[in-house]
Amino acid sequence: MKAFGKILGLVLLGLLLIIVALGFALTHLFDPNDYKDEIRQIARDKAHIELTLNGDIGWSLFPWLGLELHEASVATLAKPTEPFADLQMLGLSVRVIPLLRREVQMSDVRVEGLNLRLNRDKDGHGNWEDIGKAPATPTTSATPPAATGEPAPTTTVQAEKPAQPIRLDIDSLTVNNARVEYSDEKTGKQFSAESIQLSTGPVHDSTNIPVKLTAFLGTNQPVLRVRTELAGELRFERALQRYKFEDMKLSGEVAGDPLQGKTMTFAAQGQLLLDKAANVAEWTGIKISANQLRALGELKANDLDKTPQISGGLSIAQFDLAKFVDSIGQKLPAMAEGSLSKVELASQVAGTPTSLTLDNLNLKLDDSTFSGRIAVEDFAKQSLRLNLKADTFNVDRYLPPKSAEANSAKQVRQAEVASTESEAMAGAGSSPLPPSPTKGPWSTERLLPVERLSKLDVNADLTFGQLTLDKLPIQNAALKATGQGGLLTLENLRGDLYDGNFEAKGTLDVRQQVPALNMQTRISKVPVEKILESQGKNPPLQGLVTLDSALTSSGNSQSVLIDNLNGNASFVINNGVLLNANLEQQLCKGIATLNRKTLTGEPRGKDTPFEELKGNLTFRNGVANNPDLKVRIPGMTVNGNGDIDLRVLGMDYRVGVIVEGDKSDMPDPACQVSERFVGIEWPLRCRGPLELGAKACRVDNERMGQVASKLAGERISEKIDEKLGDKVSPELKNALKGLFKR
Repeated sequence: MKAFGKILGLVLLGLLLIIVALGFALTHLFDPNDYKDEIRQIARDKAHIELTLNGDIGWSLFPWLGLELHEASVATLAKPTEPFADLQMLGLSVRVIPLLRREVQMSDVRVEGLNLRLNRDKDGHGNWEDIGKAPATPTTSATPPAATGEPAPTTTVQAEKPAQPIRLDIDSLTVNNARVEYSDEKTGKQFSAESIQLSTGPVHDSTNIPVKLTAFLGTNQPVLRVRTELAGELRFERALQRYKFEDMKLSGEVAGDPLQGKTMTFAAQGQLLLDKAANVAEWTGIKISANQLRALGELKANDLDKTPQISGGLSIAQFDLAKFVDSIGQKLPAMAEGSLSKVELASQVAGTPTSLTLDNLNLKLDDSTFSGRIAVEDFAKQSLRLNLKADTFNVDRYLPPKSAEANSAKQVRQAEVASTESEAMAGAGSSPLPPSPTKGPWSTERLLPVERLSKLDVNADLTFGQLTLDKLPIQNAALKATGQGGLLTLENLRGDLYDGNFEAKGTLDVRQQVPALNMQTRISKVPVEKILESQGKNPPLQGLVTLDSALTSSGNSQSVLIDNLNGNASFVINNGVLLNANLEQQLCKGIATLNRKTLTGEPRGKDTPFEELKGNLTFRNGVANNPDLKVRIPGMTVNGNGDIDLRVLGMDYRVGVIVEGDKSDMPDPACQVSERFVGIEWPLRCRGPLELGAKACRVDNERMGQVASKLAGERISEKIDEKLGDKVSPELKNALKGLFKR
């Protein structure tokens, strides 16, 4: 038995020596370079590729099946003269014995100078689609077998056993100076990855594989250049169909045309998982940075085999958004200095390939905090949904400043009003009526981005603890608005303003060539002077205004919208004051004239308080007609009618005042109201810039003559009664009185 074992051992040793000797003989006596043509033919017949071997082939047989290719290229059989890949050197070694067990055990695998060129032609066909395909050959119709009446022979096909997965075992993989480029002849777009350097540690199933990759990426539309570096540990578990990239770290820089000569540095970290069996992908421990921006979060994608559903959370640390946008070569719309300097975000994230939702949102924007939900329901349609609540928000801070044209028009207007006001002294009212204004403050610049608004798909529900708009501090503001297919609807805009409130609704239709506006507004008990001051105007009066209006217009500039303004409105102002306008003094001057006396005292006040001012307005092409102005002032009643020309912010009114006389403790003797003045309507004329208000009012001398004639006629009638008594018939007395009253 011992002898048999000894003989068997000697036989095995002899066989091993014979194999080693054969390997030595093959590697030294057999030169594969002598068989390049045969190798090329095998590549054509078996792999259906055109293999070009310009360099030497180095090889070894045992115990490693080693191979080195130098200066090789590969092309498809359809275009054999246009290689899609070439390399300077490929070196690898495989253990022979494990191959018999379908195990691939390699030493270091090295690839030097790989160039891969992918191209899609004008017809949309990619050159990679022909890899491994045999060229098309003419087909000939097969001749059917002659009918012999005998049944055709049957063949039995045995089902093949499923192939066992090949086990990989590689000491390392190294790729140096590789390049991949892609071009599309139809669009002219090109993408490239250059100077690719890839190195790995030992490659085994179910073990962590250190990986490091660097490359320079580029595109031509737009021109972009990206330097990237990727490192981490790759783990694949093929039996479980699980793939992990742990401790992933990606960093680099981006430069190019979109960044306007500036550079963005970026970095990303985290743990990546792909579970194909469960159709799940995850990115946990997310850390992202881009210049000043820093973000943390985690994301998970389910249903990868269907429509992927993304969920997770995202948190962006406070950063200066304005500086960040500038650092990447972009520009924000002009706004107040310091805006968007403090931006912070935390939110739950949900999405699909076509949508994105931010739920449980907490957004800090400068001095404001928003909470709620933002969603883009369809990226292609830009369907935006907003449901937000804010503590405070100053809209004015983020609006662009007024244009040079608007500022110039405003300055011209202010100069015109100032010049008129200096002449329109409201004291005794001896100066002539101010001239009507000729220039308005309205801009002719394009106001609405019609193209963007026509594509807008939005549904917004916003509430604010305090909203500042046009310098108005609106409390408890709420806004609901929708936009679809070019029709924007303001369902409701309401809020509290200076102990009053307001509400508005309307539509903006940009589906037609000229935008059309329809607006209904109600203002209740809001100080009118505050509204005017917010618009940069000196208020001519004070008081609590209640206004109802329904207006329409069309156009795309302030000037055109005012020119086309039509509709109706009604207003009431209670407990007010006409500023810098002593109407009582104006009327005393008229009464003194009729009394043929001169006022002895100086004007005692510059304002005129009133209990109520009300009327109705009818707008026609920018001009508001007010036929029924009524003002209740202690000691007098005012009636008026006239026009307000909004195009130039001018007014022209005829006013009648019924006065009870000077009610002051020390009345001016010249302003005594006798019984014959009772019920007389004293005429005033108000003309000039709207900002002047009652300061633009003067005694209407033309109509005052009619009043004087009437009073003179009544005086003569009294004399006739006194002189004639009962001496003549009543008919004759009435006829004589009528002669003087006409």
